[in-house]
Amino acid sequence: MADNYDDYSREELLRELRLRDRRPRFGLVWERKEIDHEKAVNDDFVMLDFDPALSCGVAPYRNLIIEGDNFDALRYLRMTHAGKIKCIYIDPPYNTGNRDFIYNDRFVDKDDAYRHSKWLEFMYRRLQLARDLLAEDGVIFVSIDDGEACHLKILMDSVFGSSNFIGQFVWKSRQNKDNRTKNGASIDHEYIFAYGTFLRGVERDHEQYKNPDSDPRGLWASGNMVGLADEKARPNLHYDLIDIETDINYGKPKQGWRFDRNRMASLMAEKRILWPAKLSGRPRVKVFLQEMKSEFTGYSSIIGSQIFTYHGTRELEDIFENRAFDFPKPSDLILELVRQGAPNKDDIVLDFFAGSGTTAHAVMKLNTEDGGNRRFILVSSTEATDIEPDKNLCRDVCAERVRRVMQGYTNKKAEAVAGLGGNFAYLRTNRLPAETLFNCIQHDAIWTALQLIHAESLSPFIADALIQQAVLENSTVVYLPNINERTLQSLHDACTTAATLIVYTWQPGLLRQHFDDDRLSFLPIPQFLVDRFGSGSKA
Repeated sequence: MADNYDDYSREELLRELRLRDRRPRFGLVWERKEIDHEKAVNDDFVMLDFDPALSCGVAPYRNLIIEGDNFDALRYLRMTHAGKIKCIYIDPPYNTGNRDFIYNDRFVDKDDAYRHSKWLEFMYRRLQLARDLLAEDGVIFVSIDDGEACHLKILMDSVFGSSNFIGQFVWKSRQNKDNRTKNGASIDHEYIFAYGTFLRGVERDHEQYKNPDSDPRGLWASGNMVGLADEKARPNLHYDLIDIETDINYGKPKQGWRFDRNRMASLMAEKRILWPAKLSGRPRVKVFLQEMKSEFTGYSSIIGSQIFTYHGTRELEDIFENRAFDFPKPSDLILELVRQGAPNKDDIVLDFFAGSGTTAHAVMKLNTEDGGNRRFILVSSTEATDIEPDKNLCRDVCAERVRRVMQGYTNKKAEAVAGLGGNFAYLRTNRLPAETLFNCIQHDAIWTALQLIHAESLSPFIADALIQQAVLENSTVVYLPNINERTLQSLHDACTTAATLIVYTWQPGLLRQHFDDDRLSFLPIPQFLVDRFGSGSKA
C-alpha cells in the first residue's frame, strides 16, 4: 500500500510523527534505548571446541554439553540445528534482585532502575534464537515465578505468537507453608509457560471402561451430560429431560444439557442414557471406548502433583553428597514436561539454562522408562566472577552430574546406584572476530560443525587422517583440510562406495578439475559456515 510520504512537507511529516507517538500501543515495551547493549550480543563468529577429557563415554557422541554464554551457543546451534529441536525447557533467572541475574558481567540488584528492562532484553534475545531452533511441531516450556510472569507471557506472545500459546501451567513447588513472609501470603507455586502446537496428553485410563450389562457395543464408561453454559447461553440446551419409558421428568440443570433435543432423542433411541434410580439423580450417557478418537486425554494445567523443590535438592545431594547447586528442579517434574513435548523416541531436547543438568537426567530417565533414544543438548555457563574466578558450574556440576547418572554412583547411604547409560561430548563456545575467521578457524572446529549439521552424532577430528568423513543413510559427508595427491586418492577411494558425496573444501574450484562425477558436490569452507551462521538456514 502506498504511503504517499514523498509528497509530504517537513511540517506534515512532523505532525504525522507526533500523532503516531501519541497513539496508545498495546503490548510490552521496555527501555531498550536507555540500557547498555548486552556484551554477549556481538558480531563475532562462534565455533565449538571439543574437549575429549571432559566428555563421557566413547564416540560417536549423541548428546552435547556446551560450556559458555548461552547467547553464543544459541547462535551456533541456529547454524547446526535450526528447525530440529522438538522440545525446549528452560529455567531462566527469575530476576528476584537477590544476585540471581547477571547483565554485562554485573549482578542486577533490586535497586537497579532498569532491572526489568535488562531482564526482558536478555530474555528477548535468547527466545528469538530459540524460536528458530524449534521444529514446526516443537514445544518450549519456560519456568518462572510471580516476579516476571506477566512480562514473560506478553514477551512470549510477541516472539512465538499468541496463537501458539498452549497453557500456563501451575506447579505447587512447596510442600509446607512459608512462615517467613511479611505480607501474610505463602507463595507455594511457580508457573511454566508452554508455547507450540500441541502436547502429547495423558494416556486414557482404560480401567474406568467396563461392560456390566454386556452391551454388544463393548466397554463403556458413564459420561456427564450437564452442559457448561449458563442459563442465558444457548437456549436450545435448556429443556426438561423426560424418560419416555417411565414418563419421569428429570428437569433441567442450571447450566443446561450438553446435547440439544435432537441429539438427546438419538441417544435415548440408541439406549445410551443411564437413568438414575432416584428422581434427584442426574441422567448420564454411555461413552464407548471404541468411539474414542485418541488414546490420550488433555494434560492438566496443574502439574507435578507431590513433586516439590526439596525433591530436586535431595536428588542432587544424593549424587554429590553436598548441596552443589541451589534450588535445582526435580528431574521427575522435567520428565513430565519432556514426555509431553518430546513424545517421539528419537526427539531432541534442549535446555540452554541447564544449571545442574536436571533436564539431561529427566531425558535419560524417560528413555529408560519407554525405551526411547531421545538426545539432549545442554548449555551452561561457568558462572565465574571476580570473587570466584575459578568457578565452573558447567564442568563441575552440570557435566559431572550427567556423567555420574550415566555411569553410576554411590549415594549418601553408601548404596550403589546403577548408571542409565549414554554418552556426551563436552564442548566450549569460542568467539572468532569476523576479520580473523579465515586465519583462525581450526580444522577440528570445522569438522565438528559439519557433523552437527548433517549427522545425528559427533566424532572427534582425526588429525592424521587424510580426509574426514561421516557416512550417513543416503550420502557421505567429507571434509578435506588440504588438497594433495594423497587426499585426492582418498577421495577417489571414498567415491567407490558412496552413492553421493558432499565434499567441503577450501578449494572447490581445484577439486572440480579432478572430478567429473555428478555424485559429488563441492562446497566452500569456511564460506558455507559463514553463510549458515548469518542466516540460520535449516539443513
